[in-house]
Amino acid sequence: MTPEEVVRRLESGMTLGIGGWGSRRKPMALVRALLRSDVTDLTVVAYGGPDVGLLLAAGKVRRLVTAFVTLDSIPLEPHFRAARERGGLDLVELDEAMFLQGLTAAAQRLPFLPVRAGLGSDVLRVNPHLRTVLSPYEDGEELVAVPALRMDAALVHLNRADRLGNGQYLGPDPYFDDLFCEAADTAYVSCEHLVDFGAPTGSPADAPLPRAAPQTLLVSRHSVTGVTETPGGAHFTSCVPDYGRDEPFQKAYATAAASPDGWARFHDRFLSGSEEDYHQAVRTWHKEQR
Repeated sequence: MTPEEVVRRLESGMTLGIGGWGSRRKPMALVRALLRSDVTDLTVVAYGGPDVGLLLAAGKVRRLVTAFVTLDSIPLEPHFRAARERGGLDLVELDEAMFLQGLTAAAQRLPFLPVRAGLGSDVLRVNPHLRTVLSPYEDGEELVAVPALRMDAALVHLNRADRLGNGQYLGPDPYFDDLFCEAADTAYVSCEHLVDFGAPTGSPADAPLPRAAPQTLLVSRHSVTGVTETPGGAHFTSCVPDYGRDEPFQKAYATAAASPDGWARFHDRFLSGSEEDYHQAVRTWHKEQR
């Protein structure tokens, strides 16, 4: 599929999961395609980064379920900060372990999973919809019952994938992308390179595929609806080992987000055209910085 074909499968009002973590291996090409669409009123479920920030800036998010929204080297995503300061954002902010249990429950088709995380904290106070349960065994321990984070669709970005939907990560962390795919009714994988995992050694089809352990084959085809090849599709977030985070550009993004005029200029230059236009504008910007 193309990113545009993926986005045409999405509808306003959906619950949309976005894989990756903070400013790491986010499906940014798919997010940028979503920005160019008329899809809105989304409930977004993510370990948030600039994906969430861009969708908030575009007014496409009605409700956000997250454990954080960060750019990693910049602790708080600026558009998320602005949305919180303005008020009106329907936010469900969970502990990271609670968020993971919610994804796991949805992937396993369970209504909830118990977890100790959140007990004794303000997570329960600011999320009054959360409930606790008692262990049915002799310990009788009280635990938080984290509801399943079931999604209509999920978007993830991986280093490699094949046409059937099998996806491979080559960096240091899977970022729970497999759970996002399994917890959603439909899931779309963007990748740096489309390869043939079954091709014989030395054939051109598997040339981009480095030697890697079998467990790096993270996403299985049974949980994937469509695949799109998007080289540089995680930019400006990292997609190690293919490329690291574009720190200078991320800083420019955060600086631009600090003012309406700055953001309007940034948007017009980088986000008003196609994905190819975006990458060309980024290359030109980097030349200007030398």
